[in-house]
Amino acid sequence: MSGQTNILNLPEEELVHPGNRACSGCGLGIAYRIGLKALGKDTILVVPPSCLTVLQGLYPIAATKLPCVNVTFASTAAAATGVLAALRAQKRTTTTVSAWAGDGGTSDIGIQALSGACERGENFIFVCYDNEAYMNTGVQRSGTTPQGVVTTTTPIFGKPQQKKDVPSIIAAHGINYVATTSAAYPLDLYDKIKKAKTISGLKYIHIHTPCPAGWGFDPRYTIKIGKLAVETGLYDLYEIEYSKFRLTGESKKNLQKKLVPVNEYFKTQSRFRKLSESQISDIQKQVDEKRKRYLTTIDS
Repeated sequence: MSGQTNILNLPEEELVHPGNRACSGCGLGIAYRIGLKALGKDTILVVPPSCLTVLQGLYPIAATKLPCVNVTFASTAAAATGVLAALRAQKRTTTTVSAWAGDGGTSDIGIQALSGACERGENFIFVCYDNEAYMNTGVQRSGTTPQGVVTTTTPIFGKPQQKKDVPSIIAAHGINYVATTSAAYPLDLYDKIKKAKTISGLKYIHIHTPCPAGWGFDPRYTIKIGKLAVETGLYDLYEIEYSKFRLTGESKKNLQKKLVPVNEYFKTQSRFRKLSESQISDIQKQVDEKRKRYLTTIDS
């Protein structure tokens, strides 16, 4: 998967205008720019309240060249289903419908509609950009906020629960394509969205999107921190295509080398400042056990 696209054959046309309202160093800004290149111009976007609605701008200003339907928080996948029905009524069979929602609008508020769309096999691409908290409304914890992270709703000891594994939940529906990606690996992201366009039914893409403001790091380190998440094994790049799991890109390479200790990732962000040594040790053990399972079950 990785390596099919390089910087020389990436489409030159930009579908996201410069000067949008994304924060400096925003991982979503990187992912959205590359993701729209992969989706192409014949695409209709469906977006709930989120950082993306801020990035795109409010009427009459738009930061993208593609039509976008802004919907309610809980209805993203249901609204995308409605857009598909409208296209079918117009006999438009080539237009891509793609929903883009944050982790709150995917893992929490929007998961009921997404689960229903998976069960029905609706033919659109659902993209979750995961900055691991409700960033647009003030950095509240979400289902995908990692364990120990300090947010405005977990200010004393950090979040006690582990991060919700949304890609596995979606894969359990038996859809034809699930992929994890990262804003730090944009070409991997591009290739996976391009592949998703060739597969029928609902396709789910999960993007790890570092957030300088919410995570507490200098905006210039967005890519470095995104890569560290993968190099430590805290976040894996993979595909589940027709129920077949395979690691991709840097995560596949990680099987052949020693992982970076997880604390190297935690040290880069102030949101992990409440993690104790015992918590860090437990998380390292979890990553090590996962790596052992990969080594024994995956043909690298």
